[in-house]
Amino acid sequence: MSSTLRRLRDDQRAQATVELAIVLPIVVIFVLGVFQVALVARDQLAIELAAREAARAAAVSADPAGAAGAAARRVVDLAPIDVSVSVAGDVVRVRVSYVNPTDVAIIGAAIGDVSIEASATMVLEPP
Repeated sequence: MSSTLRRLRDDQRAQATVELAIVLPIVVIFVLGVFQVALVARDQLAIELAAREAARAAAVSADPAGAAGAAARRVVDLAPIDVSVSVAGDVVRVRVSYVNPTDVAIIGAAIGDVSIEASATMVLEPP
């Protein structure tokens, strides 16, 4: 009787090991996916900040394009960012874009790079 119980106990341990081997890769991929989404969200917030700061700098400068580019690059460490400025009447619109490289293992190869874009509009003020 004791050998039957011992064999049953060993079978249950083996079953737990097999279940772990099946579920662990799925859990790891899920965690890496969540991490990649968090990185993209962080960069999206940074690009939105850069667009607001660039629009503010462009609105009060005599050279809106130069001021916007300098302000956007000053507030974020992301590179390369693309800053475009358009002035229409008394309004300046700044668009900042960035391509986020998805370099998290496994996930990056599955989804590719993500384009992030933000824009801000402000009223021109006299320099």
